[in-house]
Amino acid sequence: MAQTHIPVLLNACIEGLNIRPDGIYVDCTLGRGGHSLEIVKRLTAGRLIGIDRDAAAIEQAGARLAPYAAKTTLVRGNFSDLDEILASLQIGGVHGVLLDLGVSSPQLDDAGRGFSYMHDAPLDMRMDDRQTLTAREIVNNWPEAELKRIFLEYGEERWAQRIAAAVVSARSKKPVETTFELTEIIRSAMPASALREKQHPAKRCFQAIRIAVNDELTAVSAVMDKAIDALLPGGRLAVISFHSLEDRIVKNALKARTNGCTCPPDLPVCVCGFKPTLKIVTRKPIEAGREELQLNPRSRSAKLRIAEKI
Repeated sequence: MAQTHIPVLLNACIEGLNIRPDGIYVDCTLGRGGHSLEIVKRLTAGRLIGIDRDAAAIEQAGARLAPYAAKTTLVRGNFSDLDEILASLQIGGVHGVLLDLGVSSPQLDDAGRGFSYMHDAPLDMRMDDRQTLTAREIVNNWPEAELKRIFLEYGEERWAQRIAAAVVSARSKKPVETTFELTEIIRSAMPASALREKQHPAKRCFQAIRIAVNDELTAVSAVMDKAIDALLPGGRLAVISFHSLEDRIVKNALKARTNGCTCPPDLPVCVCGFKPTLKIVTRKPIEAGREELQLNPRSRSAKLRIAEKI
């Protein structure tokens, strides 16, 4: 599996992190270790910390990074706890942090995990199987108003109200157990014109449920400040996002550390005391080029933002 895995925006990430051979780097979204492998290859006296809450990811990445085990520490945990993880490793500051947000390819490709509308499986979608909340719980027990909210906010699904009502109607007859059952309910609620669109009709709702199951947006909000605080002067933060909700959180967090002055614009000098702690390296997000898109269609919506600690 490792041989076929293609890390998104790999070259841009490695270049953007500006890796120093003796530096300490954190890959907060280890996955199969594709980005981590290229980071650790460039280290001599440095160290790589890889974090993932998915036990399968830790196992697979560990095998891939085995030749560099002396320079690698893998931690099963949530990247929203970055400060606690670094403190437990007695690391006071790092030279680079990478975040590759969203669901990973292994999770999508593992039919049994219930992330994909392309495979029939029990409704699960947990990145960490130690947690109790699953997609089945949300689909069968959350109120119709909450389903509508997450479909609208997390999935940006314009037919959210109709789909939420259809889910509640279906589950009143019998529990919704599998991904295919949910997909058919979603299809049944959508007008014919929506079903003719290029995008799979269940994509947005599956994204919304996955985000809710794993509380992804809360985790992204939490890790941004912690990652910036963990950086040493000159250290780089590289963040890949895949949808507008994540990207907005990332962009706003970077902006708050680069241009967070709260003074009225007509004041001649700043009196709020704001001091920037970051400078933006990428004024516009980096996106995949034509060649990468052909090799890896999943990179289509990826946006990479890079900033440097002052």
